[in-house]
Amino acid sequence: MKKLKYITLSLLAIGFISCENDTLEDLRSRGQQEPVELEVFTQGSADFSTYVSLGNSLTAGFADGALYKISQENSTPAILAQQFAALGNGGSFTQPLMNDNVGGLLAGGNQLPGFGARLALDLSGPSPRPVPLPLLNPAAVSTTDIVLNNPTGPFNNLGVPGAKSFHLLAPGYGDLNGIFASPATANPYFVRMASSASTSVVADAIAQQPSFISLWIGNNDVLGYALSGGDGTNPITPIDGPAGVGFEATYQTIIGSLTANIDGLQGILANIPNVTAIPHFTTVPHNPVPLDQATADAVNGAYAAYNGGIVQAFAFLVGQGALTQEEADAEIARRTISFSAGAGNAVVILDEDLTDLTAINPALTNMRQATAEDLLVLPASSFIGTEAVEGDPRTINGVAIPLADRWVLTPEEQSDIETATIAYNGVIEAAATANGFALLDANALLDQLAATGIATNNLVLTSNLVTGGAFSLDGVHPTSRGYALIANEMLKAIDATYGSNFEASGNLVDVSAYNTTYSAGLIE
Repeated sequence: MKKLKYITLSLLAIGFISCENDTLEDLRSRGQQEPVELEVFTQGSADFSTYVSLGNSLTAGFADGALYKISQENSTPAILAQQFAALGNGGSFTQPLMNDNVGGLLAGGNQLPGFGARLALDLSGPSPRPVPLPLLNPAAVSTTDIVLNNPTGPFNNLGVPGAKSFHLLAPGYGDLNGIFASPATANPYFVRMASSASTSVVADAIAQQPSFISLWIGNNDVLGYALSGGDGTNPITPIDGPAGVGFEATYQTIIGSLTANIDGLQGILANIPNVTAIPHFTTVPHNPVPLDQATADAVNGAYAAYNGGIVQAFAFLVGQGALTQEEADAEIARRTISFSAGAGNAVVILDEDLTDLTAINPALTNMRQATAEDLLVLPASSFIGTEAVEGDPRTINGVAIPLADRWVLTPEEQSDIETATIAYNGVIEAAATANGFALLDANALLDQLAATGIATNNLVLTSNLVTGGAFSLDGVHPTSRGYALIANEMLKAIDATYGSNFEASGNLVDVSAYNTTYSAGLIE
């Protein structure tokens, strides 16, 4: 039994799930249109002379788990600025470029924990898989140091990876000393670009007096909770509360500060996607575990006492009048753990929303097997089905050892995310309407990627990990091609609000010209 392979769970083996051929052909045919006579370009009433973008990693161009130079050069704001300058009255667009295409941050020559190199695709094994770049290329060493070699601004791209809404207002968010405080009060990416230690992101934007802005903020206010599996370590920003606490007041203050201090400001806002539709949460199935008969029997034997205890506990609750027998039977069925020989066994998870039975029997922790309604986070694929103690089937992760809260989004946690996202998007849409700004419905865009795919430039982009083309290897951030798709959607929204005609004049970017991955050899 020691040599039994319990599970082969490659990210790409799971992620290489594409649309059926007939669906793809249908999308492609829909994307092929009869040639039309193009209009002469006009920028309408839009003034692109000084463009500044504000936001988080989605604005910065973050991809493959890191920020690196070529990903920044192909960020959505960089693509927009290119079109503004080539066609309209757009000026220069300066970004705080990383030193290399490795990614990762140093501080005084030391690697900052949590800020490692980008992911790359390892093709050497039985199936492709994303791995940290240095594993494929030992010469890939991070060289961007927030103490020794920060670039000189001002910067038009003020996208700060990791920033939540209230961080854009926070003075000192770029103070180097704040990186080493406990808890940290600053962000190393903003340290690289802040005009002073005491400034804020919004203040640095105002100082440039832009004629046009893009603002895409709020993703991390809910994404942080989702990425942590809703375990409470990274809570959702509440909708209510004063600026700096509640999302609504914070967002209104950001917009109010910009419009009050910049005459005639124009711009585009983007709303918050449904984060549970991205491949970070949709790639790993709830039932990825294959078992042989002997292992299934061994695990079932280990759970026999637990299952029996569940039956006894609910019988007690029925006897106390706390539940009906029908309710108890449903709970017993939900919580009974059973494995069988073959593929398709659901993992065991901890679920804090289950009825707490520990007062009746301390051994009855809140365990159940996952269902299709649960979402497993992408990093869980690295250890599900492995043995904590080699050769001991009683220590198989996700089988004998349940997955902790941080590895799973339960339906209740997904509901919390959905509620917050809807509320945030209401605030963002109201701000766009009140100020005459364009609005990118990123929520609908990412839902379309997940549901049907999007046909463009003789391609069909989907949200499938790697093969879909839209999402990078971290399953959260777009590829360069995905950022180009978003740029085109922003240009369409700008057309609708300001009377420009990027789309009608044939001046959307060619999405097919942008990469989906970058080789392990690209490091400088």
